[in-house]
Amino acid sequence: MFRQLRTFLDHQLTELRESDPAADDHALRMATATLLVEMIRADRTVAPAERKKSLASLGKRFGLNDQEARDLLLLAEDEADHAISLHQFTQVLNRQLDHTSKFHMVELLWEVALADGHIDKYEDHLVRKIADLIYVPHHEFIRAKHRAEEKRRSIISWFA
Repeated sequence: MFRQLRTFLDHQLTELRESDPAADDHALRMATATLLVEMIRADRTVAPAERKKSLASLGKRFGLNDQEARDLLLLAEDEADHAISLHQFTQVLNRQLDHTSKFHMVELLWEVALADGHIDKYEDHLVRKIADLIYVPHHEFIRAKHRAEEKRRSIISWFA
């Protein structure tokens, strides 16, 4: 009985999302922010640099001011606390993003992981898992990592 009710509600929500661009936009923002929160937490330490990178990226990606980006990240932290799996977030990405945007999402995840200066094995695993769930091929997963590493090297050399 519960399963049938859940299936019915999921179907109704899917139809509502498909017909409401504002709901789609909100779902994409939440999915993106929640995956960034998962990335920040992947190595079991919340590095300020990773949080800062996530806030800046959310602001840039969705045209948010600093306060709006912080509010979105706070909502995403709560969402991540209650999430059972990554599927609910990756499904939103699969439904709304084209292949190029998915590649950029993987690149962004690498940038957040690298923000503190190193990639932990748990961060590597999480990016790999998300890339698989959003159907980014392995060679593009590696290319996204290399691009993120190059961006980080460019920033560091600029300040040196």
